[in-house]
Amino acid sequence: MNRPLIISDCDEVLLHMVAHFRDWLGESQGVTFRMEGNDFATAMRWNSTGEPVEERDIWRLLGGFFDTEMDRQLPIEGAISGINAVAEHADVVILTNLNDERQERRARQLAEHGIHARVFTNQGPKGPALAAILEEYQPSRAIFIDDLPQHHQSAADTVPDVLRLHLCGEPMLSPHITCAHQAGHAHARIDTWAEATPWLIDRLQQENAL
Repeated sequence: MNRPLIISDCDEVLLHMVAHFRDWLGESQGVTFRMEGNDFATAMRWNSTGEPVEERDIWRLLGGFFDTEMDRQLPIEGAISGINAVAEHADVVILTNLNDERQERRARQLAEHGIHARVFTNQGPKGPALAAILEEYQPSRAIFIDDLPQHHQSAADTVPDVLRLHLCGEPMLSPHITCAHQAGHAHARIDTWAEATPWLIDRLQQENAL
């Protein structure tokens, strides 16, 4: 029988992103980032005019950050030791919503922090990508970890047998993100690796994880 499989997101699950993105925007891009609700698109305003940053510029700025500033990203507390502890019980792969040309950079970034895992890049909902990964690995069981509720909904719709953990380790975002567990799309919501690690290991060791 094949090993169990953990499919984990990266940003705000393993590494902080938005806090470093906010700092970079303020330092060099003339943009203030202030998260006051759950809408990322309304959090960014030009310092010069106070006007919201339009969608095309949001994507341009995000691309610029990932092209030049990934070295800023620091680990979520407990994430490195947590995911490596889980890796003793399961294969671990990373499913990250970045353009494909950034795949090698993301893998190198994670390796530098001590996470040596295969990286899959994706654009859009993650359900279809999860299905493709499961088809390749044929794991005995699988757990999906992500910080965004829409990806849990996509996973629930596409691969409902996968156990789903909603984890957002970024305090700037976690209070504002709709809970996928409360919505019925995730099996649990845990925002710290201190609590998530034993939960994950316990589920991997259970005969019937769901």
